[in-house]
Amino acid sequence: MATPFLWKLSSQKLGFFLVSFGFIWGMMLLHFTIQQRASHENSAVLRQQILDLSKRYIKALAEENQSVMDGPYVGTMTAYDLKKTLAVLLDNIMLRLGKLETKVENIYNGTGGNLTNGTTTTLLPSATNPEKVNVADLLNGAQEKCELPPLEGFPHCESKLTWMKDMWRSDSCYGNYGVDGSTCSYFIYLSEVENWCPRLPWRTKTLNEEKDRRGQAEIRTGFEELYHMMSQREEFRWMMLRIKRMAEPWVSAVRSLAAKQNLARRRRKKKILVHLGLLTKESGFKIAENAFSGGPLGELVQWSDLITTLYLLGHDVRISASLAELKEIMRKVMGNKSSCPTQGDKVVELIYIDIVGLTQFKKTLGPSWVHYQCMLRVLDSFGTEPEFNHAHYAQAKGHKTPWGKWNLNPQQFNTMFPHTPDNSFLGFVVEQYLNASDIRHIDDVKRQNQSLVYGKVDNFWKDKKKYLDTIHGYMEVHGTVHGTSTVHLPSYVKNHGILSGRDLQFLLRETKLFVGLSFPYEGPAPLEAIANGCAFLNPKFSPAKSSKNTDFFKGKPTLRELTSQHPYAEVYIGKPHVWTVDIENPVEVERAIHSILSQKIEPYLPYEFTCEGMLQRVNAFIENQDFCHGQVMWPPLSALQVKLAEPGRSCKQVCQEKQLICEPSFFQHLNKDKDLARFGIDCLTVESSSDTLVPAYSETRRHCIFQSDLLLFSCAGSHQSLQRICPCRDYMKGQVALCTTCL
Repeated sequence: MATPFLWKLSSQKLGFFLVSFGFIWGMMLLHFTIQQRASHENSAVLRQQILDLSKRYIKALAEENQSVMDGPYVGTMTAYDLKKTLAVLLDNIMLRLGKLETKVENIYNGTGGNLTNGTTTTLLPSATNPEKVNVADLLNGAQEKCELPPLEGFPHCESKLTWMKDMWRSDSCYGNYGVDGSTCSYFIYLSEVENWCPRLPWRTKTLNEEKDRRGQAEIRTGFEELYHMMSQREEFRWMMLRIKRMAEPWVSAVRSLAAKQNLARRRRKKKILVHLGLLTKESGFKIAENAFSGGPLGELVQWSDLITTLYLLGHDVRISASLAELKEIMRKVMGNKSSCPTQGDKVVELIYIDIVGLTQFKKTLGPSWVHYQCMLRVLDSFGTEPEFNHAHYAQAKGHKTPWGKWNLNPQQFNTMFPHTPDNSFLGFVVEQYLNASDIRHIDDVKRQNQSLVYGKVDNFWKDKKKYLDTIHGYMEVHGTVHGTSTVHLPSYVKNHGILSGRDLQFLLRETKLFVGLSFPYEGPAPLEAIANGCAFLNPKFSPAKSSKNTDFFKGKPTLRELTSQHPYAEVYIGKPHVWTVDIENPVEVERAIHSILSQKIEPYLPYEFTCEGMLQRVNAFIENQDFCHGQVMWPPLSALQVKLAEPGRSCKQVCQEKQLICEPSFFQHLNKDKDLARFGIDCLTVESSSDTLVPAYSETRRHCIFQSDLLLFSCAGSHQSLQRICPCRDYMKGQVALCTTCL
């Protein structure tokens, strides 16, 4: 038994072993010396010699062992293998020490006696700890008592522990992570490698030390590295030009935010992969190719601003826009065919991606996909509601969409506007094209009695002449329609064609009214107009538009209902900047125009759409949003405000009516009868359900229905007979993604 075990020991471990063996040999010599010199030295001196020698031995072990990883769950053939062996040797040594002390006492007292049969007055170490593991069992894999923490907030932990108990031998990779058949090793693997369970309290220090060893994020105030990275690819040209135009306000913003929030404090630099699936040749979209000829730019605007934000916040960013690049970046994962995550340095810690890229990413990683799901942040303009995200639920509901069924945490989807509280609001920056000299000049520009129509495609103007005639009765009507066709433009429209951003800014500065035509939905242009001092005429939708009645939304993973062309402007900005009107009602349109012309409307831009606002929001998400480690208390629970929705009302509606936001992170804290009791909701009877409309309450029966599937918590949807239990929170003015205590 001893020979093969010693054969596996490294030279360092063998050295430890020899030190231990040498000590035992020293004890034997000491025993002989004591017998020879007993009549000349008293027991106190001999006891001191024994203690001194013991201290020297322990010190030697500590010095030689200080750089070696220790612990039963850091992998195979670590210092812990030696620890098991030394446990046996030390147990033997302590036994001998006890007997030596007894012998010394006997010799000193003149009682003599045989060393092996003498009565010992010193308690042996094994007797001082009744829970001590037998050293022979220790060699066979037994562990010290492992006390598991509460599993609150980790609903899958118990079932995963059961699975590991039966299946840990099914793949050798589990053993490589230190799983050895003990409950504690299962638990540490599931909490530190796959993140299904809470971390053991005595392991938290190890985690913090590991974080401290990693690089710290420091803000950047120059773009050289980013320009070098992006200049390599033609697909990035439009985004790079936008970043260069906005470089000055970005740098000013990151310096301002760093001063306000002390960004110099400890923030860990993260390895972030940005994969733009929409720019890959395989997508077939040709968005980059059409960017300079009037093609859709909303996605490129958002990607540009996200990349800039991540870079300025000091993170290690790598950008991919091809399958070949994606495979090269993830090659370590590609080569991992086992059931466990890849070992070694992490290739990525955070992944920003779009829906197209998500399909490519999953196909590229194969089985390893599951280990990287929690790192994903999916740019998703219109949002993905929980009932479309949950694959089994979507199938049962008969939802036919190519965009859903990802089984992610709904908050991993990042939207362009804060329209779906189940998702996270990533946003973008409203570009201010003018430099300092431009602004001085433009301040002298007098607003003309003119309007500018929001619609650069001729077809958007179809069937809108009556509406535009009403406006033309009060002011000039201008347009920026591109292309050869202008058949739907009334003859009185002054069309400027495609304008540069700077020229458009000047045009908006001399315009009083920005006119919505009902389409496109939720674009950035109205915010640009409002930021330049225009009022926005926002077409009202009655009935609201959704996938049930509008072809544009069919197939999209949301049942969201748009009450106007731009719901964000309607709800979060409002009058005097935004006038939401029924454009089929000339009287209502005229009334709005009269009010707009009777007052001076100042430029306004919500903080969340400025460079600093986006830096603040994304930094908060990176530092606090964690979908890889079970229950994470963010936003802080102190922000929770519980509201009961009347039957037929959704949580989104109820919170919004109270000037609050529905916060899906808080649902898990309202999903037990004892949780609700704290808010005065008494559950006489309870049941569970896997439906997006729970938790819910029947006041007449005092009956509570709780959620059995955490992926189905949703702010959307209403129940016709039950009151939905809604977790609301406040929000910072101009930064709806963050509560007032979130920073």
